[in-house]
Amino acid sequence: MLGGLGFIGRNLVRHLVQNDLVAKVCVSDKVLPQVASLNEVEKSIFDNQDKVSFIQANLAREQTIDKVFSHDGGNYSIVINLAGATKYSQSWELYQENIIEVARVCAAAAKKHGCTRFIEVSTSQVYSKKDAPTGGWGENGTIDPWTSIGKARHEAEQAVGKTQGLNYVIVRPATVYGIGDVLGITPRVVIGAVYKQSQEKMELLWSKSLKINTVHVNDVVRAIWHLHNHGNSGQIFNLCDKNDTDQGKINGVLEEIYGIKTGFLGKNMSTIAKTFGMKQLTETVNDKHLKPWSDLCKSKGILDTPLTPYLDEELLYKAPLHINGAAIEGTGFQYNHPNLNSELVREVINDFIAKGHFPQGLI
Repeated sequence: MLGGLGFIGRNLVRHLVQNDLVAKVCVSDKVLPQVASLNEVEKSIFDNQDKVSFIQANLAREQTIDKVFSHDGGNYSIVINLAGATKYSQSWELYQENIIEVARVCAAAAKKHGCTRFIEVSTSQVYSKKDAPTGGWGENGTIDPWTSIGKARHEAEQAVGKTQGLNYVIVRPATVYGIGDVLGITPRVVIGAVYKQSQEKMELLWSKSLKINTVHVNDVVRAIWHLHNHGNSGQIFNLCDKNDTDQGKINGVLEEIYGIKTGFLGKNMSTIAKTFGMKQLTETVNDKHLKPWSDLCKSKGILDTPLTPYLDEELLYKAPLHINGAAIEGTGFQYNHPNLNSELVREVINDFIAKGHFPQGLI
């Protein structure tokens, strides 16, 4: 498993080991497990050397990739690529090396070493930000990536597809949330905590109807494993729950968790963005939340946390993420978490509280 210490990766390792689905999992990542902010259950799983082996590697380097594929005896039949840069607004050179090159090099190595199925985990940000058809973009929807990561992921998909003789499938998840999520809906959860502390009304950009479709990480990892022996080579599958999540539904969950009032700034933001530019608007929005969050954490004795209310400029554009995740159900897969709800988000918060990354007493 490539990039197996990331958010989706650690959940997939947990799923495979706890359900005894594989003889052994080889995990490769730039990060060591000891500094990956694993929770106690995840630590115990990665410590289980009978089931999990680990090799630290830069997967974009062709000179090291054979060591990864031959680690601990090699002979891996299924290769899952979850590696790649996840932070927004980085240089294109960084994305080219850490997303596109990783996919190209690892797909070639998978073919060379005789893997029977290669699964490339992409993103639904490859689809156009223009209004999708009723029900959302399907797998044949208009491709027009609206983030740099989306653009790089689409090029990575193409690199995988050009690997002659490789048996592969591609998955394009919506916004993934669940235990360990830092960059999905968690920044909004953190913003909600800021307004819980200040007792002010939380007002976000644009309108409640702006689509931010979601999928629970447990369904993502189940889908990835399901596709190791379902679907034809070259097929693409969207992953999206039944919730048709938009900003209004996410705010409704935050209202239920924190007991706060929420709203949207609507057309006023369009005027401000047009007048002053998105860069200044982004700085204004983030400045309003960053210091209060820092002060809140310090007041609770939290001096180091990966959590932030920061929302990147690329994610603040009026760009709906609206996809249809039904096609995979035609292969026999079913979503266990069809709807985003407060209970599932509380699980995320409680996990971070247990790690000492989120202030207690707010939920």
